Amino acid sequence: MEAKYVLTLAAFFGGYILKRVLVSRNHPLPPGPSRWPLIGSILSIPVNYGWLIFSEWEKKYGPLIYLDALGQPMVVINSAKVARDLLDKRSSIYSDRPHLIMGGDLVGYDRTFVLQPYGEIWRKQRKMVAADFSQSTVPRYWNLQETQARKMICNILADPSTLVRQIKLRIATIIIRVTYGYYIKSEQDPFFTSPMTAMENFSQAAAPGSWIVDFIPQLKNLPSWMPGAGFLETAKVWRNIVTEATWSPYLWCKKNTELGTALTPSLCGSVVSEANGEPSKEEEELLVWAASAVMGGGMDTNMSTALTFFMAMILHPDIQEKARAEIDSVVGLDRLPSIADRDSLPYVNSVITEVFRWQPAKPMGIAHALSQDDVYEGYHLPKGTLCLPNVWQVLHMLHDPEVYPEPMKFSPERYGGSQAEMSKVTDLAFGFGRRVCPGFHFAEGTIFAIVTTVLATCEILPAVDASGKTIMPEIAYTSGTIVFPKAYKCNLKARSSQAVAMLTQGAISSE
Repeated sequence: MEAKYVLTLAAFFGGYILKRVLVSRNHPLPPGPSRWPLIGSILSIPVNYGWLIFSEWEKKYGPLIYLDALGQPMVVINSAKVARDLLDKRSSIYSDRPHLIMGGDLVGYDRTFVLQPYGEIWRKQRKMVAADFSQSTVPRYWNLQETQARKMICNILADPSTLVRQIKLRIATIIIRVTYGYYIKSEQDPFFTSPMTAMENFSQAAAPGSWIVDFIPQLKNLPSWMPGAGFLETAKVWRNIVTEATWSPYLWCKKNTELGTALTPSLCGSVVSEANGEPSKEEEELLVWAASAVMGGGMDTNMSTALTFFMAMILHPDIQEKARAEIDSVVGLDRLPSIADRDSLPYVNSVITEVFRWQPAKPMGIAHALSQDDVYEGYHLPKGTLCLPNVWQVLHMLHDPEVYPEPMKFSPERYGGSQAEMSKVTDLAFGFGRRVCPGFHFAEGTIFAIVTTVLATCEILPAVDASGKTIMPEIAYTSGTIVFPKAYKCNLKARSSQAVAMLTQGAISSE
């Protein structure tokens, strides 16, 4: 009986190995830079601004580029068609996440559904969020989004140097409010500062190719005092920060939901209420990290998009004026725009879509992982391959230059006001397949409120120096999982005293 068992196992593994050999022999790996014994092509993998380098490589290697990092297979996807074919149409095998040692095992971001492996825990977390931020439920948050947009513009108008601070504070206020029923009191509020620090750390911890421990997992077992093991102390500090940022607002929400003092509705408050104030340990663990994903997934990306919008309007005053004229024509001058006006403002929507396309907040997306061997266009893609969607290149190459001239140019006119054309961008900008962002309807509402509020009430102008010379922003971005425009200055000029009065009145919260 034992010999028969051994023979069965040998036959199974022998057949498996033979299948792998035949597949790899009949189907070559995709093209890519030269690979060296043991280390593969790790010396060629860029640490910073990978999306720009991979985009250049597309000219040499094509839309699918193969890399090997110390035995870890990776492919970079440089084409909208390939991204859709693999990540959307074959999502059943392309929806896993890579096992990140730094961002996951050591820091703990893999407890959220953003980095959670594809499976039952991921499904339950995502279902919680999707139910609260579906297209039919997000209108209940419109008043909050509009009020915070008005507060933002009021404060920037009073002091343009607070542009970045106000964008951070107001977007964070929106997200913390809808997630926990808590209203941020100031920039010093720990429910604001702690999540912001955690999100800054995430951008570094999850950046592809940034940590050698992700390619040599055994390094995580080094003593922290050893030279070169400083990443272990960094990971320890970051883990404490993300744990604090995740649990503290939830525990506040749980307590104050029972007391009736938490604002409603909110994601965590709704689940706690349905459980009569006592969710099970399993449900609580799911909820806490699902809520953390909402914070992480919404804060930085919305901030990046808003900052890119302001920069684009400074650089393109003609586009700014055209969008403003549409708002004046549709909304009039006697009230402020509402998110309910979206369907009536196609050019404004085109401007927002072009912001998503022109400078995406996550230019390399977040890596997917292949759960089984696959063959695409004659190329062998091994099980476990990390699939890196070069969102920056995908969105820039989405529009054939023969159809839409100058794809690198900021041009809302390329969509012709067509929602179908705009959807080609948003369908890619918010993720792929089963990993698409469940809160994208909510995110679009926040950005729309900011864009229409500032255009209806102010002119967005470049800053001037002491001699009166105009200071135009440079189109330059940070590097990381989520990127931001490098520091620039702008001015806001109120269109009229009536506009200021409406802003001031509209900034008064009704909650």
